[in-house]
Amino acid sequence: EEQESGSVVTGQKLIRTAWLELESTEFDEAVRGLKELTEAYNGYFETSSVANYKGGARWGDYAVRIPAEKFDAFLSQAGALCHLTWQEVSQEDISEAYYDTAGRLKTQQIKLERLQELLAKADKMEDIITLESAIAETELQIEYLTGTLRKYDALVDYATVEISLEEVYVLTEQEQPVIGFWPKLAEAFKTGTSRFVDDLESFALRFARNWVSRL
Repeated sequence: EEQESGSVVTGQKLIRTAWLELESTEFDEAVRGLKELTEAYNGYFETSSVANYKGGARWGDYAVRIPAEKFDAFLSQAGALCHLTWQEVSQEDISEAYYDTAGRLKTQQIKLERLQELLAKADKMEDIITLESAIAETELQIEYLTGTLRKYDALVDYATVEISLEEVYVLTEQEQPVIGFWPKLAEAFKTGTSRFVDDLESFALRFARNWVSRL
């Protein structure tokens, strides 16, 4: 079904995707709130996984499918429900591929009708075998193209929101001053929470957290 909304013109086929990184000091309540919000917008959880850090904190990764027309509203509510630390939104226009596939499907359907008409009139076994083979091949093409369109429709009609939810003891501040390595290390000893990254500072911070957790 074709709609016009904002910058989306009638006939466009857009795949919309968002990535959210969220924090919460109440992990279970946050997950419950996200599920309730998803259901309220007639969406569903496509995938869900939760991991535990050694210190006991949890990290959840979720893929949520939301009706495309409710995509922006869901992002706004999810960002308000938990502490949003990062968000990215992308939009892919597959209109050309979509309508090309639809055109090829129509061509194959017309071809099938003509082959079936020829088969009904054929009286030679050689012609019958040739036509039946062509019909079988055309039916396979129709099945493939139909499946491709269904996949496109699913991606266009339901946007995807990839959510990473981190359980923290203290929420990350919106704006943090630039500090050096040793102040960061001191903060790590005090709070024991922050995102791990693959560099020298991260290694030291991780060591500090693990040391604190064993005390």
